[in-house]
Amino acid sequence: MIRKKTIPHILYTFAACQTRNSMEIKDFINNIYPLPETSIQKLLSHTSKQSRPKGSRLIEAGSIESHLFFVTQGIVRAYISVDGRKITFWIGAEGSTVVSLRSYVDNMPGYETVECMEDCVVYMLERSVLETLFLQDIHIANWGRKFAETEFLQTEERFIPLLFTTASERYEELLKKQPHLFSRISLEHLASYLGITPVSLSRIRANLSKNRSPQNGSTPSLP
Repeated sequence: MIRKKTIPHILYTFAACQTRNSMEIKDFINNIYPLPETSIQKLLSHTSKQSRPKGSRLIEAGSIESHLFFVTQGIVRAYISVDGRKITFWIGAEGSTVVSLRSYVDNMPGYETVECMEDCVVYMLERSVLETLFLQDIHIANWGRKFAETEFLQTEERFIPLLFTTASERYEELLKKQPHLFSRISLEHLASYLGITPVSLSRIRANLSKNRSPQNGSTPSLP
């Protein structure tokens, strides 16, 4: 089993019902916290839309990243390098927000790298601009508060189960909640995300497939 080290200080969201379809940026913002049209336009006026190719990086480990990224199309992963291996600890698709918390809060280099695993469309927002908008618009300030609350809650929901669930349980939970991931990223990255080796993942998949064989009344195949 891959040994997990200290979790990097990365703040993110991962929408529960992501698909391969792109999102409208207005829907993205209102999914976090509904805003009046004037506040949405104020926020959008300070964002820039970018297309990022597969393999490009939104955040580089060891650098100070001053932007927040809203992923409206594509899929990304966050990883750290441990003993020459890239350990994936987060995966996000459409509806995900990425920001290095260490850079955001302390203006210091982050630990993590965030990489596009597909061609992506992202909207970028400068941290200092957002902080100014918090002071100017109470609706945007409330949006930011809700954003932070959601981020911390989802971080807790992601990492605490690592302490008391088995790899097989984590796999089945991922299969139930985010089945689209299995057709969009490699099993190697999925194994890393689950905190296990690819060999262990293959074993889990084989065991579950066997348990779901026709004689047990279940579908035999897994993604």
